[in-house]
Amino acid sequence: MTASLPSAAVLGARAFAALDGLNRFTDEPGKISRLYLSPSHRQAAEWTKGAMEVAGLEAFIDAAGSVQGRREGAKPGLPAVLIGSHIDTVKDGGRFDGNLGVVAGILAAQALRDAGIVLPFALEVVAFGDEETVRFPTSLSTSSALIGHYDPAWLDSRDDDGVVLRDALVAFGGDPSGIAALKRKPGSVKAYLEVHIEQGPVLESENEAVGIVTAINAQKRARVHVTGEAGHAGTVPMKLRKDALAAAAEMALALEDIAAAHEQAVGTVGVFRPDPGATNVVPGAVDFTVDFRSPRNETLASMDKAIAERFAAIAARRGVGLEITPYSQEDATPMAERLQEAFATGIARTGSNLSARRLPSGAGHDAMAMARLCPAAMLFVRCERGISHSPQENMTELDAGIAIRVLLETILELARQEG
Repeated sequence: MTASLPSAAVLGARAFAALDGLNRFTDEPGKISRLYLSPSHRQAAEWTKGAMEVAGLEAFIDAAGSVQGRREGAKPGLPAVLIGSHIDTVKDGGRFDGNLGVVAGILAAQALRDAGIVLPFALEVVAFGDEETVRFPTSLSTSSALIGHYDPAWLDSRDDDGVVLRDALVAFGGDPSGIAALKRKPGSVKAYLEVHIEQGPVLESENEAVGIVTAINAQKRARVHVTGEAGHAGTVPMKLRKDALAAAAEMALALEDIAAAHEQAVGTVGVFRPDPGATNVVPGAVDFTVDFRSPRNETLASMDKAIAERFAAIAARRGVGLEITPYSQEDATPMAERLQEAFATGIARTGSNLSARRLPSGAGHDAMAMARLCPAAMLFVRCERGISHSPQENMTELDAGIAIRVLLETILELARQEG
């Protein structure tokens, strides 16, 4: 049944060629910066739609900005196995994060079509557009649209330049009024599969090309605003200062302590903006972000409580104001055991030198949202030194090809289970 499917080497070469095409589109020349609803996102969406059509999928760009493609199964209208990931990136990001999963789905669909394999379910590929949550304060908004959990308040949010998401979506060619209609009907999707670089060093350290994700960590994000009192850097005595930056810096270190006290937990301050930001002025205010994660919901709740208490104590001691505004929270998301086993079978059929290594995901993915609609599973792929969200993000053609071959074998295993 699989004799006519391409080898891992061929699939890897095809994947890298496709990634070169997709990653031409960027908001910043010389970098890969493709933010949700930007002009480069629209160009990438059009490219992806075309690639899906070449692979035999009927494709369109939906009201929220995702690209959706479908190939019918043995008869029209069957429930679908959906393969997805995202094509938005962080600023100055890497070539593979999200993009690999989209290309993997397209190439898998193409290989099955070329081999003349008819599946007992429809096959769909979706390229989500808002996974990174870089431009707007959303949370997996495009995949949330498919599961019927899109928050209408997101449409009124603004980016750092004051652009309203609703307006950006219209300029992109989307339709705010059409988002509700994207909700999939119960039972219309049988399974969701996502291929993604690990974004961590475990697989490389263990010399494993791929691994099966067991669960996606719980996570919470918040914006913190610290209000002090601006003053002249040369004339305000140290004991009389209400230095917002010094207070915020102490809070950032407190977050580090809190995360280190919990096994497998992490905490990060990724944005730090003092005001007025002048060399000779005591900062009067600081805005910063906190991002903390854990494999356990209970641990996340404990960290949340500790952060609120420690930050408040620091603010009181230093005489500054404090506002903590949460804007994103996700529970831990276990992956479907049946689909994990299907991936394990796919790995075994791809190569005898591969093992079905299982590991959790510390990063969030669209699979978190899709798991609320249907059984979901993820396949991690080894990446060099575990580096991601960086121009140094790297992997080998062969590993990409192995992952796509595993994906193909997993789809065929699901087809066999249909009988």
